[in-house]
Amino acid sequence: MSDDLRVPTPRASSGAARVSHGPCVLLKHGEVFLKGRNRHRFTERLHDNLRVSLRGVGGSTWIKTAQNVTVLGGHVPVEALVERARRVVGFNSVEPAVRVPSTLDGITAAAIDALRAVSGVRRGLRFAVRVRRRDKQFPLTSSRMEVFLGARVLDAVPALTVDLTTPDVTLNVVIDHKETYLSCERLPGLSGLPVGTSGRALVLLSGGYDSPVAAHRAMRRGLACDFVHFNGAPYTNPSSVYKAYALARELNRCQPPGTLHVVALGKAQKQLAVAGAGRLQVVAQRRLMVRTASALADRIGAQALVTGDSLGQVASQTLANLVAVDEAAALPVLRPLIGWEKQEIIDEARSIGTAGISVLPDEDCCSLLAPPRVSTGARLPHLRSVEKRLDLEEVVEALLGSAQVLRPGEDEEAPVSGDGCPAPA
Repeated sequence: MSDDLRVPTPRASSGAARVSHGPCVLLKHGEVFLKGRNRHRFTERLHDNLRVSLRGVGGSTWIKTAQNVTVLGGHVPVEALVERARRVVGFNSVEPAVRVPSTLDGITAAAIDALRAVSGVRRGLRFAVRVRRRDKQFPLTSSRMEVFLGARVLDAVPALTVDLTTPDVTLNVVIDHKETYLSCERLPGLSGLPVGTSGRALVLLSGGYDSPVAAHRAMRRGLACDFVHFNGAPYTNPSSVYKAYALARELNRCQPPGTLHVVALGKAQKQLAVAGAGRLQVVAQRRLMVRTASALADRIGAQALVTGDSLGQVASQTLANLVAVDEAAALPVLRPLIGWEKQEIIDEARSIGTAGISVLPDEDCCSLLAPPRVSTGARLPHLRSVEKRLDLEEVVEALLGSAQVLRPGEDEEAPVSGDGCPAPA
């Protein structure tokens, strides 16, 4: 053996010897890492959200914290743990791994097993070993351990070759005080701030691409989200409600489940039309939506509204019209997609799993009673003149009084229609 591979006698460690071998998942923290004195609060919320995501996984699980890393394991297939962990906002990466005692023999055997398994799938692979030594008392430095493990792997699996620049597979080894984690795969997480650390918001959820993506972006900034969907009942069919339920259920996979409030707007839309809204009909409807959503948010304790508006995307989303809509809101209106192009939004919807739902046909309330030409520069005096012909407080109270409250993702035993949405009552 060459001098640079000569290894000191491994230290005895009764604690390490008690650490059992087994699969686990390493979860690398995202922005939580940057938090100072409040880091523990963010970490606690992150773990709470992880526990919620693990409900019903089919076996017992455990969670432990290492330095800026969460370790997840249990009597559950690793694939199921990985799938649940990738739903949780706040982890930068998710790595299927194996944990072994922090002894030289144990780490070496696990490294050989891991790369031998990979080599069995694809022969002639180029590999590299990357070691991070959190335990500075371990007898080998990180760089010497990399050389040592690489040599032992080559001896045991000669079909492999070393490539430190562009390897086909990288074996990551994290050496802690009592146990060591080895992984060959790193999957992206959702990153961001743990849901709930920034407060609660109410999302105006339509059946299109935009609002679900906006909701997902809001969650990744730490907002716990509830949802409100306005449909055109009794003048439209319930297809948009089915879509809203399916979208909320998909979004609730990334947070402790929020509620979905369904508001039948059709009669109020007709009242606005009868009041002479004309070209202002769409903007007046939007003002009524945010006015109603503001009242609902106050009842449920939400601190802001979230919409999928993108500046200039449609006539109702010109700057003048957005200003007119904001004036009717009693809470801040957050627009995570304000500078996004439509294709960017569609691509994001595909990546988060909502595009397949959004593309389904429905009867959108926004097109109900819409004029042939929509005003792109609505003026507040004209809007207020139309609204004075209605008793807005009474209208809002009636809308909320007849609203349905659904809990997507909490009661999967409810009757469902063929597209996975709740069957109409």
